[in-house]
Amino acid sequence: MTTEEKIREIVRGLDAKRAEDIRILKITDLTVLGDYFIIANGTSTTHTKTLAEEAEFRLSQLGVEPAHKEGMGGSNWYILDYSDVIVHVFYQEMRSFYRLEQLWADAEEIDPAQFLEVAE
Repeated sequence: MTTEEKIREIVRGLDAKRAEDIRILKITDLTVLGDYFIIANGTSTTHTKTLAEEAEFRLSQLGVEPAHKEGMGGSNWYILDYSDVIVHVFYQEMRSFYRLEQLWADAEEIDPAQFLEVAE
């Protein structure tokens, strides 16, 4: 599965479960951690967990499992590491506190809408 296909499935899953403020940051030239961060938040701890589970479920259905994950036992910040794509799902207050978008301000921001469009 290509990186673009992973991003598409994750973004569509987050959008389907009503994630707030989905952002995609291209970090390829900034770090060896991965190529992209996908950042989103939920409106409650339950919603946040549901978002992370949906992203993981969608890729799992396609045979892709995270290399590492954090927060799945109950948390305000869930991380799914697919090596090239790292998904951060926050509870809204935690996202405001950690401000990943500001920490990675040099990253190129990719419009998530392009992954929501239906292919012709």
